[in-house]
Amino acid sequence: MITALPEGESAMALTFDACGGPGGNGYDADLIDFLRANGVPATLFLNARWIDANPEEFERLAADPLFEIGNHGTAHRPLSVTGRSAYGIAGTRDVGEVYDEVAGNAHKLAELLGHPPRFFRSGTAHYDDVATRVVADLGQRVAGFTVNGDGGATLRAAEVRQEVASAPPGAIVIGHLNHPGGGTAPGVAAAVPGLLAAGRRFVRLSDVL
Repeated sequence: MITALPEGESAMALTFDACGGPGGNGYDADLIDFLRANGVPATLFLNARWIDANPEEFERLAADPLFEIGNHGTAHRPLSVTGRSAYGIAGTRDVGEVYDEVAGNAHKLAELLGHPPRFFRSGTAHYDDVATRVVADLGQRVAGFTVNGDGGATLRAAEVRQEVASAPPGAIVIGHLNHPGGGTAPGVAAAVPGLLAAGRRFVRLSDVL
């Protein structure tokens, strides 16, 4: 599992999940507009259900070279072979369900993008060892994180600002783009200018991995 950028890398990576279904099918236009206005790249992990609910937004995000699209699963389930739950969400119960969770949305993204996704992040970003090997066998890299930037889309703007602003060089920051009106967009917008002024560089995961 990738939990940070390569050793010695001074940039940081902003990553945002769109969970879909009960996890929320919203679209945080304020967050995306801020990233675009400031030329800040990001890796966006999109769930199959979110894509189905937001086809026009997906097309615009996929066409924007500032962003890369990652696989956030078919039904947004923690990845295990035992059904282990995380944050109240039941995990996949066996290797077959792991395969379905990873491959289902990978096939969807490959058809929509014209190429398979390089990175996978499960629902809740929880995995067991067997599940991570299945992801690798399917040709994707497991993306974890260094800093939980918005606490699963629960933090207030001031808390998001603090988490993002204090992320060290080489950090992978996780946030969410499917909860408009939450603290993520204003918190990120408050943190990023100071980081840019201090010389911090932002990258997509594929830029350095």
